[in-house]
Amino acid sequence: MQLGYLNVARSFAVPARTRASGLNKLIWGYKAGLSPVSLVSNRLPHCRTFILLNESGEPKPRNGDKYSQPRSSIKRYVSLGFAFGMLIGLYEGFISSPLKLDALPFSSSGQGGSKDGLQVLTLEEVQKHNSEESAWIIVGDKVYDVTDFLHMHPGGADIILRHAGKDVDEIFSSIHSPTVLKMLRPDQCVGMINVKELPSRQGDIEEQARIKRAREAIPPVAAMVNLYDFEEIAKKVLSNTAWAYYSSAAEDEASHANNLNSFKRYWFRPRVMRAVADIDMKTSILGVDTALPIFVSPAALAGLGHPEGEVNITRGAGKAGIIQGISSNASRTIEDIAAARIDGQALFFQLYINKDRKESERIIRQIDDLGFKGIMLTVDAPVLGKRERDIRNRPPVSDDETPGGKRGVSANLDSFFEINLQWADVAWLKGITSLPIVIKGIQTVEDVELAIEHGADAVYLSCHGGRQLDYAPAAMDVLWELRQRRPECFAKAEIYIDGGVRRGSDVVKALALGAKAVGLGRPFLYANGTYGERGVKRAIEILEEEIATTMRLVGARSLSELVPDMVQRDDVAFVALRDRQ
Repeated sequence: MQLGYLNVARSFAVPARTRASGLNKLIWGYKAGLSPVSLVSNRLPHCRTFILLNESGEPKPRNGDKYSQPRSSIKRYVSLGFAFGMLIGLYEGFISSPLKLDALPFSSSGQGGSKDGLQVLTLEEVQKHNSEESAWIIVGDKVYDVTDFLHMHPGGADIILRHAGKDVDEIFSSIHSPTVLKMLRPDQCVGMINVKELPSRQGDIEEQARIKRAREAIPPVAAMVNLYDFEEIAKKVLSNTAWAYYSSAAEDEASHANNLNSFKRYWFRPRVMRAVADIDMKTSILGVDTALPIFVSPAALAGLGHPEGEVNITRGAGKAGIIQGISSNASRTIEDIAAARIDGQALFFQLYINKDRKESERIIRQIDDLGFKGIMLTVDAPVLGKRERDIRNRPPVSDDETPGGKRGVSANLDSFFEINLQWADVAWLKGITSLPIVIKGIQTVEDVELAIEHGADAVYLSCHGGRQLDYAPAAMDVLWELRQRRPECFAKAEIYIDGGVRRGSDVVKALALGAKAVGLGRPFLYANGTYGERGVKRAIEILEEEIATTMRLVGARSLSELVPDMVQRDDVAFVALRDRQ
């Protein structure tokens, strides 16, 4: 795949404050005009408009051919980009700074020889570069100077500065797509490092050996009988970091446990003597057809469990015909995920409104251009909850290592969140996009009414998987309360829920009470982390089998025949069941 940039984005990406020599700038400016290398355009505000060409050089249609141009036009754009890139390179190389043919891209201090043309640095040398004036990080076996990228980082400079001068390989790889490093110039790779000498990597060999043994003993994916099976395998084969992050919940984890238990409070009132040989499980979500009344809840960092991350889930969901919600903190880029879709596959985007509203507007334009079908505006996370399993997995070596007491994978996720989000912001959002708005994270009947009043197209009942406020109510209980107190709300907006769903029978209970569709988060993370795309497909198959069986046994041939009278709340039976367990 080639890219011909209309705005020659890489030329403009050259920061004024650079450590490359004038000659390096000239060469890099030359490459900017004609480079076929793909950049991560959703991370870099300069890289917004481009033309996709196929291998034969013909325009590749995108979003109804919106960006397609005649081949001759493409060639003109690339030629202009080449020329313009040269001009920028000349300016940066010869005018804005003197040419220094003897300039080196790295300091001579800390030198430990060279490898592959790169200086081998010591950890002590890297640790000196931990400030806004000079910020280096270690990823893999390479050292990068990210000083010029500090104020371009979508999450803000503080996150990078918190890790400057350190080995960030694990946290970087878990949060970012491998293509992110292509955003840096070649000269920003300042050297290599011997990873065997890094204290942070000492535990890697032992853990990798454990994971290897566990994966060699893993049963075939067909042996997975229910969703709990994926979780049991995940405990054994995931890294400690991945397991701690995926399984963690807020504080005492009471809300997470309550989510799982909530469905046990609701029992069926089945109807019999109905012809249920043929059943129909199809439905729609905001006008988008789906083969099953389930969807993938947006969940961050699928890449912790598998290198393909969210892309695996996209492929599995697409083949099964269900909708996927994409997290703002996905491991893979929006482009990677969108490219993995099959024809007609629908994606929704989970949006945390950024403190910098222009950045939110940019992302919204991007997902609109990529053909996303809706926005899931998340409103239950002005700050992140205290996820102690995740925190404990990354113990501090000293107090200086944890500014503000933040640790764990999740400590890096909320730096850009708008903490002062208000209901008026829904109108702002609707004013800049025509995509339907789902308000995610509603936890009371009163806020369901407010969400509808402020124009939500759908209301998503959720307590964030128990990860935010501990002792927040389970979505299933809020759904029951909504049915009892404000049944008219179901006619005003579509209602979705997630949290604690592990069985097809859980899905059917929620549908009977009025939910239009039901989301699952952790189960798909576990399925992806254990078996990749095959695991995702098998998890959906299990749910489809269980939903079909439950519908037949309660006497419903279609989703419209699932009605509130088929479900009753029985707290006494729940207590008896809990005590027996």
